[in-house]
Amino acid sequence: MSDHHDHDDHDHDHDDHDHDPVARRNALRAEALESLLVERGIVDPTLIDAVVARFEQDIGPLNGTKLVARAWIDPGFRARLLADPWAAADELGLATGPGHSPIVVLENTAAVHNVVVCTLCSCYPWPVLGLPPSWYKDPAYRSRIVREPRRVLAEMGLTLAADVEVRVWDSSAEIRYLVLPERPPSTDGLSEEDLAARVTRDAMIGVQRVL
Repeated sequence: MSDHHDHDDHDHDHDDHDHDPVARRNALRAEALESLLVERGIVDPTLIDAVVARFEQDIGPLNGTKLVARAWIDPGFRARLLADPWAAADELGLATGPGHSPIVVLENTAAVHNVVVCTLCSCYPWPVLGLPPSWYKDPAYRSRIVREPRRVLAEMGLTLAADVEVRVWDSSAEIRYLVLPERPPSTDGLSEEDLAARVTRDAMIGVQRVL
């Protein structure tokens, strides 16, 4: 089956972040501004660290793993997650932060494998996945996953059968994507908590299988 690419003409309102002299200069300016604000007592550095830690450890990717694990054991919840992801997150009482972009959950099957990218910047469903990995923002990933998804996935350790359709979805400021990975057959009998521990951030982006 031929590879599928979803590239809607959305306006991205973010700049490139890595491997870009302008982005690097902006990052240095941000660091200088933070230092100045801390020096003047306007900003507490421990508060900044706490916010970053919350996104890395509490908000995501733990939120995403809990959604996936519940979807695996509860067909009704899976249907609700696919229909309205934020309502499903609220159902589990997950802290997703104020105001978030629309999100679409993409279900992987034996016949279809979904993978997510943001070709113009690094739009990402941070309320469920936390902070994006550096490779997700890398221009090489953002361009190559569109042109040669199977090769890029193989380089990242995921080899797909020739008869599996690969669908590449382009995130934007208007819409984000979360992959619902296939449940491994070896996980029969595991608790919901144990299932969640198996789910990885990369599997919810679509570049890895859950083992």
